[in-house]
Amino acid sequence: MKLGPGQQRWAARVASWVIRFLGRAVRWRTEVPVATARLLAEERPVILAFWHGRLLMIPVAYLRAGRRRVNVLISEHGDGELISRTIAHFGFGSVRGSSRRGALKAMRDLIRKVQEGADFAFTPDGPRGPAHQVQSGVIDLARRTGYPILPVTYSVRRGKVFSSWDGFLLPRPFTRGVFCWGEPHWVDAGDDSERARADLETAMQQLTRHADELAGRTA
Repeated sequence: MKLGPGQQRWAARVASWVIRFLGRAVRWRTEVPVATARLLAEERPVILAFWHGRLLMIPVAYLRAGRRRVNVLISEHGDGELISRTIAHFGFGSVRGSSRRGALKAMRDLIRKVQEGADFAFTPDGPRGPAHQVQSGVIDLARRTGYPILPVTYSVRRGKVFSSWDGFLLPRPFTRGVFCWGEPHWVDAGDDSERARADLETAMQQLTRHADELAGRTA
């Protein structure tokens, strides 16, 4: 069902409340490699990469890491407007476009925002999948900017997995959860794009499984 502008505003406000509530109600812990922790502690911009099905709690993971300025690539169709309005409640910016099939519509806007010194965030399997398969847009941006890609995900012991294409995970209140950051991925000008894409995809898939194991995922 398509929501009108007023309904979008209310839905985004409610979604932001839910995220903040779960950020406090779930007993979270964070696992972050030394190299990633060092990058997060610096002022240099980074590129976050997380699966579409694990995007809900990423604002909490990002803020807990001490970061504040980020532009999120968001699809122009479907639930993109709602997501854009929701993250605005956290002070995050958005760029509308697509990372599918290597044709990054918003690349020009993203490159312009490099000058602002903000971080970037991608769901490399969005906006419609296939789930847990990296599209090439995030690799293109990392090569053009020289910024490192930092995979990040979350999992919880108990949560609702929806029967959507992305297997969207909604934590249950008062369960245990974990935020997991992966090792940095750098893409140099001479690197093979397909190898870089495949390496990131494998790392993100492994990080998700690792987070589920740490959290002791149950129904």
